[in-house]
Amino acid sequence: MSEPRSPELSPFVEIQRQDWAELGKNTELPLTQPEIDNIRGLGDFLDLKEVEEVFLPLSRLLNIYVNQTQQLHKQEAEFLGERSTRVPYIIGVAGSVAVGKSTVSRLLKELLERWSGTPKVALVTTDGFLYPNAELEKRGLMTRKGFPESYDRLSLINFVSDIKSGKKHIEAPVYSHLVYDIVQGQTISIDEPDVVIIEGLNVLQPPSLGQEVALSDFFDFKIYVDADTNDITEWFLNRFQKLRESAFQDPQSYFHRYATMPFEEALATAQKIWQTINLPNLQANIEPTRSRATLVLKKGAAHAVESVLLRKS
Repeated sequence: MSEPRSPELSPFVEIQRQDWAELGKNTELPLTQPEIDNIRGLGDFLDLKEVEEVFLPLSRLLNIYVNQTQQLHKQEAEFLGERSTRVPYIIGVAGSVAVGKSTVSRLLKELLERWSGTPKVALVTTDGFLYPNAELEKRGLMTRKGFPESYDRLSLINFVSDIKSGKKHIEAPVYSHLVYDIVQGQTISIDEPDVVIIEGLNVLQPPSLGQEVALSDFFDFKIYVDADTNDITEWFLNRFQKLRESAFQDPQSYFHRYATMPFEEALATAQKIWQTINLPNLQANIEPTRSRATLVLKKGAAHAVESVLLRKS
């Protein structure tokens, strides 16, 4: 384990992968390769070694944090003479489009559910809190979908506040990547989980202008999935091509038109989407929140995690 060599002051301790892997060497891996294949997102890299060396130690660390936080809540309630209520532990996972944050979130859910003390884990993506396309069109925000202003931030903050207050039954809206829109009348239920993972592009954003509270103020642990911008660009373009060959083939897909385009035209379209939407959002809104994380997963060009940055205590 070593400090980052940058001369700049850093709030993190950087742990190289081989050192991080040692932290989980005596822990049995609870997942099989077929289970991992089901978790892995399109274009992401994930195998047994990656899970064993990177995510098994991380899930164990999170399990320790959850148990200690729950114990602290209990002791605090006793000190204040109040009835102790079980409050879900909230983990935020942030990062760029195509960096693999959804895979990280699904994997952590599966691993945490296998540890004692955290048998019930809920996963919520902030996509469900995007404004419906009709509203985005009305506001002139369709080309800024995924930017902070394209979300119903008040509803999202109220949703997470309800979780943190111990509300027993909460519902969240559902987003469909097939139709690229909110599914009207459909929700997912959150019923007294031990842990809630909130995954999204901008979940570590500071309070917006005029707001006193940020979404991340409700998080107990914050993860940022990091990689070089050039690598993320390549991953995005590769994923776009794979989607052309799979999901975009569905006639009901919002992006079906891209499946029938000549390859060169489709590639040019993907590059334009990256350069005009995803890259500006990454540079202006997502990347600056990296320093707000509790832990950063640094990926290399092969999509594998090369080091872990853990915030100093």
